[in-house]
Amino acid sequence: MLKIPYTVILASKSPRRQELLKGLDIPFDILTKETEEGFPTELKAGEIALFLSKKKSHAFLDSELPKEYLLISADTIVWINDHVMNKPEDRAEAISMLKELSGKCHTVYTGLTLRTKEKEESLVAESKVWFSDLTDDEINYYIDQYKPYDKAGSYGVQEWIGYCAIEKIEGTQFNVMGLPVQQLYKLLKQHFSF
Repeated sequence: MLKIPYTVILASKSPRRQELLKGLDIPFDILTKETEEGFPTELKAGEIALFLSKKKSHAFLDSELPKEYLLISADTIVWINDHVMNKPEDRAEAISMLKELSGKCHTVYTGLTLRTKEKEESLVAESKVWFSDLTDDEINYYIDQYKPYDKAGSYGVQEWIGYCAIEKIEGTQFNVMGLPVQQLYKLLKQHFSF
């Protein structure tokens, strides 16, 4: 077990992020705060993910966190055709998103922010994802069975669609799932004495 000089807090309700952080054998608590996910319109691609991860981190005051905390916040976006895909509002938008992703390459960016009382470190992880062509029946099946309304771009790489329709990933699959654990671990070692 690693010697960890902090109380690690994950600022995320995402079961995928929680599962990935558990994989690093780092004990952590979960503390979340509703944060409006707006961002300045001039931001593009990875800048959006980074801005949102910092926004989630700074939603917490130092006084709201335990003594000797290390707060981990993250935000993942899908970027295609020079625009961002967030979580779909409804079934129609989920269908529209998957039709746009079908047969194309898109980029997944995750902004990651680590913060203590003394310091803050951030990064952006990037993965390129290639989708095969999806039929209307496949899109409808996936949406009806998996209801991907809590996922950027309307899909989860770890679900049926990832098994059937993702042809190639350049970069880490963990980033596509929402937490680039290799980069996170490197940050912890370099800057937080893990």
